[in-house]
Amino acid sequence: MARSKVAILKTTPATVLRDYHRLMNLAGYQEVLPKDRDTALKINISWHFFFPGSSTTPWQLDGVIRALKSDGYRSDLIHGCHNRTVVIDAHLGERENKHVNVVDAHGLRNVHLYEGDEWIHVRDAVGDLADKFLCLNQVYPKGFMIPKRFIGENIIHLPTVKTHVFTTMTGAMKNAFGGLLNEHRHWTHPVIHETLVDLLMIQKKVHGGVFAVMDGTFAGDGPGPRCMVPCVKNVILASSDQVAIDAVSAKLMGFDPLSIKFIRLAHDLGLGCGDPSQIEIVGDQDAANENWHFVGPYKKMTFASRMQHRIYWGALKRPIEWSLKTVLAPWAYIASVLYHDTFWYPTHQRDVREILHSDWGRLFRNWEQLVIPAGDLTAAGWGDVGELPAELTRDASKYFLESMRILGLCVREAPEFAARRRLKNAPGA
Repeated sequence: MARSKVAILKTTPATVLRDYHRLMNLAGYQEVLPKDRDTALKINISWHFFFPGSSTTPWQLDGVIRALKSDGYRSDLIHGCHNRTVVIDAHLGERENKHVNVVDAHGLRNVHLYEGDEWIHVRDAVGDLADKFLCLNQVYPKGFMIPKRFIGENIIHLPTVKTHVFTTMTGAMKNAFGGLLNEHRHWTHPVIHETLVDLLMIQKKVHGGVFAVMDGTFAGDGPGPRCMVPCVKNVILASSDQVAIDAVSAKLMGFDPLSIKFIRLAHDLGLGCGDPSQIEIVGDQDAANENWHFVGPYKKMTFASRMQHRIYWGALKRPIEWSLKTVLAPWAYIASVLYHDTFWYPTHQRDVREILHSDWGRLFRNWEQLVIPAGDLTAAGWGDVGELPAELTRDASKYFLESMRILGLCVREAPEFAARRRLKNAPGA
């Protein structure tokens, strides 16, 4: 059996497009993604506001699209792919993080999975494989739905290198979470590690090919995937092994990959390689040997993350967790939006001021003025990233008003209410 392979490169704005193309080919992406299939670019939006390290970067998305086009993948078979959560507005996120700029510039389709796409029962998609799930049959005794369009479709995950308060780190495997579970995803939080393994089983069964391209130009440490301390690390990674790329990313951050439960479980089940000593590194070996000594998500937790841990695994589990499986659940969505959007984001902007002046911060700020034509597939990157640094709006009233709008969306689209609307509107109801 061939060893799992992870490609890693150091990059700069001046070479990032060329580097993404080289990276993907070093990782052998054309061997696992058939060119005659639709290819979904699974964009990661961990926060609808721009925050360095939190979400897919525009140069990551642009570099992957240009690599695909350069290597003969048809534009009409490539599309951006978004999920929805009850606390993240994907439409706002794709604008604030400039994903929609890239997708539109290349003339690609932009699919929001929750807006008209058909979903099918998981057993209709994977058959008896469902009998092997570690936890999802217990979480969802009646089963759950997955997007029908995923059947036979290629998928390229576009995570970033960052920590996570539930799983220590988040990467390729966690990026499938929103796209494959349509409602009540929070029911899986107490067994989140086992859930990620079950979702990887599903991906291997339903997709034509699975690949991941991870951006570590910005990386995030602390109680991620939102309330982090970002830093510039200038690395990018790619692999067809979702376990291996997460393991290498974890090792870069300074963690023992096999001590992270979802990596260990997937490794032991043969779903990928989580042991860095058994992974073939191609590209920049020196970059792969770096240790960033991240403190991780648990040493300086936010009030919100401490409460989440107590509800899902601690003293508040018995008195409170039950409410998250009832019509009362929107209280948690409201609390999350109020804390993160209205309080934390506007009050912690000083933590990222230096990052906003970095080359990557300036590239982000000046993106619209520096656009490389979509037809130019030879450009290496951006030699000039402009002078102005990226900005986070300091107007607290803007975040308050935006939060109120998102709160309305949270309540309106809460699965507890959405399911009732579907039943009410069903034929014969």
